[in-house]
Amino acid sequence: MHTQPFGHTGHDSSALIFGAFAVGFCDQAEADFLLSQLLDHGVNHIDTARSYGESELRIGPWMPAHRNDFFLATKTGERTYEGARREIHESLQRLHVDHVDLVQLHNLVDPTEWQTAMDAGGALQAALEAKEEGKVRFIGVTGHGLTVARMHLRSLQAFPFDAVLLPWNYVLAQEAQYSREFRQLCTECEKRGVAMQTIKGLVRRPWGGRTRNRTTWYQPLERQADIDMAVSWILGQPPLFLNSAGDPELLPAILNAASRFTAKPDDAIMESLVRDSEMATLFPA
Repeated sequence: MHTQPFGHTGHDSSALIFGAFAVGFCDQAEADFLLSQLLDHGVNHIDTARSYGESELRIGPWMPAHRNDFFLATKTGERTYEGARREIHESLQRLHVDHVDLVQLHNLVDPTEWQTAMDAGGALQAALEAKEEGKVRFIGVTGHGLTVARMHLRSLQAFPFDAVLLPWNYVLAQEAQYSREFRQLCTECEKRGVAMQTIKGLVRRPWGGRTRNRTTWYQPLERQADIDMAVSWILGQPPLFLNSAGDPELLPAILNAASRFTAKPDDAIMESLVRDSEMATLFPA
């Protein structure tokens, strides 16, 4: 699997990042199998969060032997200094490590929460303190929804974050305002050397009234050929990274697709995927 610079961090990360929500609700044996698949396919970057069920607890037993094999990222959803400080320390304990490479302020899009996290006494202060103590190397910000790109731009104006994470897929790219703001964010990140991670790359449509048979909060693409196209569409836009979907049963197909990636599909191919799979936006205006 090809690698590329993860922003200005000095680390060459696999273009496919392991979205570790996938092991948040697994037993250790299943998690061990999935993590071994990462090594087999050359994935060298794990993205987890304190709020991802037991994800950190499942990754932790791997770290004593494999810490040097992975760029390790986690997240805190707390907005205050005390809350974020507590979660960062808990994450280190759960992951069996003395530091993580990246801690991210999780889903920071609500303006009121943003102000709390960014002000003195907020979560950013806790992340900076952890960095000064050598417990964190880099600091990032993540988010969901249609306002996330513009909020990430606001975050970058307020603080030199090292990485951002937000949704991106072909259907979202057809929404004019979101696409425009996403590309503005791309320009700013490229100028600053900020790593850009994308999520929701395998969205087929919202669940609606359908029976949920996956751990993802959207109905994902499931056929290998469809996953191939969706994965290749993202990976064909360097320096973007794709975080794998949060369902453990989909990971082999995603790894397969990323390992065989050659080129970005053209719009005609992607339009046929949208029609044939009846794809729809996850974030209706």
